[in-house]
Amino acid sequence: MNGIIIRLKIIFLLGAVILSHHTVAQKVSKVHLQFVKVEAPFPMDSVRMCIFPDQDFPITQYGAKKGSIFFNTRAFAKAIEACHRAGGGRVIVPSGEWKTGPIHLKSNVNLYLEEGAIIRFSDNPDDYLPAVMTSWEGLECYNYSPLIYAFECENIGISGKGILSPVMDTWRIWFKRPKAHLDALKQLYAMGSTGVHVEQRQMAKGENNLRPHLIHFNRCRNILLEDFHIRQSLFWTIHLYMCNSGLVRRLDVQAHGHNNDGIDLEMSRNFLIENCRFDQGDDAVVIKAGRNQDAWRLHTPCENIVIRNCDILNGHTLLGIGSEISGGIRNIYMTDCNAPRKVHRLLFLKTNHRRGGFIENIYIENIEAGDMLRTFEIDTEVLYQWKDLVPTYETRITKIDDIHVKNIHCRSADVIYDLKGDARLPIRNVVVENVHVDTVRQFINRLLNVENYRENNISVGTLLKRDIQ
Repeated sequence: MNGIIIRLKIIFLLGAVILSHHTVAQKVSKVHLQFVKVEAPFPMDSVRMCIFPDQDFPITQYGAKKGSIFFNTRAFAKAIEACHRAGGGRVIVPSGEWKTGPIHLKSNVNLYLEEGAIIRFSDNPDDYLPAVMTSWEGLECYNYSPLIYAFECENIGISGKGILSPVMDTWRIWFKRPKAHLDALKQLYAMGSTGVHVEQRQMAKGENNLRPHLIHFNRCRNILLEDFHIRQSLFWTIHLYMCNSGLVRRLDVQAHGHNNDGIDLEMSRNFLIENCRFDQGDDAVVIKAGRNQDAWRLHTPCENIVIRNCDILNGHTLLGIGSEISGGIRNIYMTDCNAPRKVHRLLFLKTNHRRGGFIENIYIENIEAGDMLRTFEIDTEVLYQWKDLVPTYETRITKIDDIHVKNIHCRSADVIYDLKGDARLPIRNVVVENVHVDTVRQFINRLLNVENYRENNISVGTLLKRDIQ
């Protein structure tokens, strides 16, 4: 009799375990992907947009507290982990100010900022340790954690009408480039050029002062960034590195510090950027593909990027290509954008004799703009501080081919276009048409080492100076 009772208890317990497992399984949700068809002058895959499960994980349920004193890093981590384990959903940041260190996203998680929410990131570098795998201007390394970071994740997002606003006191000091910082850059450049394993490139130490990105997604796929505001940044503001497919829309980005690009897509593919507003201290929208030997090793081009209906209030360039282009860049299309105030250049393709790689199938059209230095420029010898800082380990010339500039109107510019190719591999197949500049201050055009250049309907209201410098 006792044996029968024991067997019945075992059967009951096994049934309870199975039922419990089944109940948990029923609660697990999955992210759905919506495919967004994007028109472009080249074959373009549909962009995958995340539709996250309808389940919320408010950070307040995981210990978060408002204000400028309580540190919420652990609360963010707990809420993100719970959301991830449950199969995905939204991690809710309610209205109010929330102090924190780095936020590390996980697959199937959408960080949702309610209107009135402000995430205030610490400016203590120690809060961003241990170091994580990231990159610095096209060179892979381990550095301070980006403020929002994801590595090898899928189906991730940041959305809502709240604000990302880092405390900037320490980082502003780090904007300077003293000898210790330049020595660290030389060391990283040498490691990248000589095949030193990335794990050995530990840069978050001493006075290296390599600032982290604000948002850095590394080797991720299916990304959604929408509706939120950014107020100031330490370094490149949004960096999508070796990522595949995503939608960036209705962002309001304002950052006027050193190296404050708006959005950098590096060795990434299949992205749509639309209806965003950029107000930058550096370039606005930037396409990159890694630096020199490091990028040749990774062998990953940046391709199939469409940017449309964006406003750029300030910036060095409306659309910048390079100078980190060693993995190759192709199929980039910008259309229906405005730069009403002042930018240095609308379209700037930049490389140098160390980069190699290629730039091809670049299209920019339907642009209204204010004042600038050059409407369109290609420079094949842009080295910045690297010119004398580090040696040339290997020379590789960049192939530049099939560039299209169309339907541009600017109020004023020093120069309409200035194309400076390399005699060893000239620029080829450039088409410029329907460009009007109300006032040109210096000269209309300069062509050096360009083959098969075609133009149609280039017009100037007033030309103030006629000689080419």
